[in-house]
Amino acid sequence: MEPRSSGLQRLVREVAKFGVVGGVGIFVNLGVFNLVRHVSDLPVVRASIIATVVAIVFNYVGFRYWTYRDRDKNGRTRELTLFLFFSAIGLVIENGVLYLATYGFGWDSPLQSNVFKFLGIGIATLFRFWSYRTWVFRALPSQEAESILVAESKRSRPEPKSQRVP
Repeated sequence: MEPRSSGLQRLVREVAKFGVVGGVGIFVNLGVFNLVRHVSDLPVVRASIIATVVAIVFNYVGFRYWTYRDRDKNGRTRELTLFLFFSAIGLVIENGVLYLATYGFGWDSPLQSNVFKFLGIGIATLFRFWSYRTWVFRALPSQEAESILVAESKRSRPEPKSQRVP
C-alpha cells in the first residue's frame, strides 16, 4: 500500500470519528437548546449559548478519548486551553448565525430557531475540524504514533495458549 493512500485512509477514519462525535454533539446541542427554551424564558441566543457549552464539554471528552486518542497527550493544559479557545470562536460563529437570523431578520419561531442553530453548527463545525486537528490534538511523529498503535493492539489481543507462561 502506498504511503499516500494510507494517509488518506487515516484522514477518512479521522473525519468519520470526528463526524460521529460531532453528530452526537449536535443532538446534545439541539436537545439542550430546545429543553432550555421549553422550561425557561431565556432569550433564544442565551439558551443556545448554554446548549453550545454543554455540547463543547461532551465533544471534548469524545474527541480526546476516542477520535484523537492516538495524538500527543503531553501538555493537557495547553490542549484544553486551545480547545476552549477554538471552541469559543466556534460558539461565536454558531450563535452569530442564530443571532443574525433572530434579531437581524426576525426569524424566531421554534422551527426557524432550530434551522438557523443547525446552520450555525454546520458552519462552526468546519472551523472546529480544521482548528482541532491543526492546533489542539496535534499528531505525533509518524514512528511514535505507529509504535503506540502497535503496542495498543498487542495489549488488546490475548496471547495464544502455546505462548502463555504458567
